[in-house]
Amino acid sequence: MHRLFIAALRAGIAGALLLGLFGQAVVIPATASAEVDRFPPYEPYAVPYAAVAITCVACVQAVLVAVWMLLSMVERDAIFTRRAFRWVDTVIGATLVATLLAFGVTVHLLLADIPTPDDGVALNGALGSAVVCVGVGAAFVMLVVVMRGLLHKATQLTTEMAKVV
Repeated sequence: MHRLFIAALRAGIAGALLLGLFGQAVVIPATASAEVDRFPPYEPYAVPYAAVAITCVACVQAVLVAVWMLLSMVERDAIFTRRAFRWVDTVIGATLVATLLAFGVTVHLLLADIPTPDDGVALNGALGSAVVCVGVGAAFVMLVVVMRGLLHKATQLTTEMAKVV
């Protein structure tokens, strides 16, 4: 892979990590506080939902760190080794955690009697967003599991070819 392309990817990952930190420290807590100020019955839900959002952002950050490490392995031409599986498994695990959290939010939104200031429009939007997050997360986990299988096959073939040569 071209060094300039890897550098651009790393710059994007670094920017996304910093943006995530800003979101965790400033945006999510401020948004939760603003929602409670706007509609006080949301107060019991502010901290748990903010904690879930912050944890999901942390899962995305874990995936970004794993991708950074995989890029380093690609740069060193060491991607077809057993060490790469640790980082791919990190991507799978972090995505699975975020997907399960989104599923928990979806179930809570379906079952809880949450008061709404606008006849349920915001709640339906939040429910729809949570369902989409579950679907996208599950699809991404399945995709990465398939890609892990392909990496496994390629690693086996590379090992066999090294023995032959």
